[in-house]
Amino acid sequence: MTGSIAQTTLARGGKALYGAPLGILMLEARFPRIPGDMGNAGTWPFPVLYRVVRGASPERVVLEGARGLLDDFLAAAADLVDQGAEAITTNCGFLALFQRELAAQVRVPVATSSLLQVPWVQATLPPGQRVGIVTVSGSSLTPRHLEAAGVPLDTPFVGTEDGREFFRVLIRAEKQDMDVALAEQDILDAGRRLVEAHPDIGAIVLECTNMPPYAAALQAALGRPVFDIYSLITWWHAGLRPRSFPRGGPM
Repeated sequence: MTGSIAQTTLARGGKALYGAPLGILMLEARFPRIPGDMGNAGTWPFPVLYRVVRGASPERVVLEGARGLLDDFLAAAADLVDQGAEAITTNCGFLALFQRELAAQVRVPVATSSLLQVPWVQATLPPGQRVGIVTVSGSSLTPRHLEAAGVPLDTPFVGTEDGREFFRVLIRAEKQDMDVALAEQDILDAGRRLVEAHPDIGAIVLECTNMPPYAAALQAALGRPVFDIYSLITWWHAGLRPRSFPRGGPM
């Protein structure tokens, strides 16, 4: 009896923090993190751990290919794992470039980019349809990014560089305030251009982790499924913490 009691009341340690298995590597930025944004903790239906990577500005990561930042991301990821994270993600889809290195270094599951969903979504579509990508910067999304995420190189994509608000606030950091209505319009305009140029697109994947607040509006406008970092991470978390169902017959 004594051994049974000791076994059931034993609490295991080894971590600094508990109850938040997902660690998020954040870029260093000051624009608004509205609900739905990956950097707004209220977006998630479960606790998460954050770590800002100093010097990793959106402009440096997106427009400059994250040059010179790999060691900083490796160190930040290792710190999150040391704190208690059981899986690591990032808040920029362009960090797909570091997918292999991060996974090898931290030795826990790593999902650097929403783009990792493209092959999965493609497998769900009827013959003759394909996935399209809306990205914050079409001119910066290279074959290296696509290959790192397992995305076919002929996948069509469009950026938001020609918009009035989203790109210049997030990437150019021209101001800290953001007109959310204008930002949404930029996403809608980009999505419409994409499907007009490629009518065979059957689903959209949003590369940018700041786009989930606009996913519902885009789905309604295009009439196609829309996937983003929120859909990826909530699916992933369901594997990290599977739902426990009652055993036995029907209740």
